[in-house]
Amino acid sequence: MNKSYERPNILFIMSDDHAAQAISSYGSILNQTPNIDRIGKEGIRHESCYCTNSLCAPSRAAILTGTHNHINGVTTLATEIDNRKDNVAKQLKAGGYQTALIGKWHLGDSSESRPTGFDDYKVFIGANGQGEYFDPLFRVNGKEERVRGYATDIVTDMTLDWLKNRDDSKPFFLMCHHKAPHRNFKPHPRHADLYEGDELPEPENLYDRYDNRAKAAAAARMRVGRDMNAGDLGVEEIPQNLVGDERTRWCYQHYIKQYLRTLAAVDEGVGRLLDYLDEAGLAGNTMVVYTSDQGFFLGEHGWYDKRFMYEESLRMPMLVRYPKKIESGQTCDEMVTNVDFAPTFLDYAGLPIPESMQGVSFRSLHEKKTPKDWQQSVYYRYWTNGTPHNVAAHYGIRTKRYKLIYYYADSLGQTASDSANPELREWELFDLDRDPGEMRNVYHDPSYSETVRELEAELTSLQQRFGDSPPILEN
Repeated sequence: MNKSYERPNILFIMSDDHAAQAISSYGSILNQTPNIDRIGKEGIRHESCYCTNSLCAPSRAAILTGTHNHINGVTTLATEIDNRKDNVAKQLKAGGYQTALIGKWHLGDSSESRPTGFDDYKVFIGANGQGEYFDPLFRVNGKEERVRGYATDIVTDMTLDWLKNRDDSKPFFLMCHHKAPHRNFKPHPRHADLYEGDELPEPENLYDRYDNRAKAAAAARMRVGRDMNAGDLGVEEIPQNLVGDERTRWCYQHYIKQYLRTLAAVDEGVGRLLDYLDEAGLAGNTMVVYTSDQGFFLGEHGWYDKRFMYEESLRMPMLVRYPKKIESGQTCDEMVTNVDFAPTFLDYAGLPIPESMQGVSFRSLHEKKTPKDWQQSVYYRYWTNGTPHNVAAHYGIRTKRYKLIYYYADSLGQTASDSANPELREWELFDLDRDPGEMRNVYHDPSYSETVRELEAELTSLQQRFGDSPPILEN
């Protein structure tokens, strides 16, 4: 480490299931997020940030370890992290940082999977690792503690308390992980009337019929009108007389309002943290990151939830502010992934990046020095086949123009019944320039045959590079 290098503090703020299309600086037509927007306005907004597995625990493991899920072992919600393995907090702590984690962990609560590498941690337990919105149970440095209040406000309060009482002789790495806006959506009562009486705009493909797509799209059970329950919508019951598109329309309005209401407290919490950094004189040398563990469908393709490699699920918001090193008002279109986060933090801290990490630092992008060999494609693999939403296991690549997806039978044997999960071994190819909504599969279009060959070769190359060996491709 260069001893003359002034190391930044790092405040990493991550929400759960916050879609980029619900952030006003990303062009949201639904809501305003002035505090989250401020991070990008005073720093940089990444337009092409992607997860490598659109599911809570696997994404969190990728962020923490800088590795793909077949390496870190967290492939599904049923797999826990091995806390003996290396992670970015351990590296930063060894390099002189004070480290802390507050909020959602969701990587296991056994002695072999609890947080390691952190000087302090206060994480949700219960509700299958999700935590509760009201009066949540925490594990605080090993001990259980019930905390009264609303989860989003509690996480913000705990984060501020830690900042005020930290060891100020050291730089800090602080991970602030919100539960919100994860389902079932439960806003704070102060936001219960937001959007009341409003008719919020619908996505163009809310009434998607799943024509010209792989069978996996129609087979999924995550349709807003058909598959959501009353609890998701904040109502006691869904009127029985509503059917078809009418039911979808009614459910969408209730769904999107509950989602946005739950999100409102997150933006307020971000504002409180930014204000404290200003007041404490820490803003100039603190790198603030805002992101989500993956994207989320807000009615696009008629869906809620995530999992698919389709854009609204794959894409993550990523805003970074560091006044001393990042020029304000920037946007970046180069491709980055959640596997790249850990190497980037280490790079900014002036610490070596372990060879075991598969990601690459994108600090150079912030300095407007894009390497000539910067990645032009990203690799994705979703492992959970079938339950709970009957989404078929798949893998693929995204380039700046194309997306190639292959649906396969999960080698772990987690398959649904034939009646619920039809034969899904199938390819999809989307030309994102001509079809940004991913409505037409052109894999079998002869005019794309050369593109298919090139993308399949790139897919194989990335699998070899990252050491992944999924089932053999079948055409």
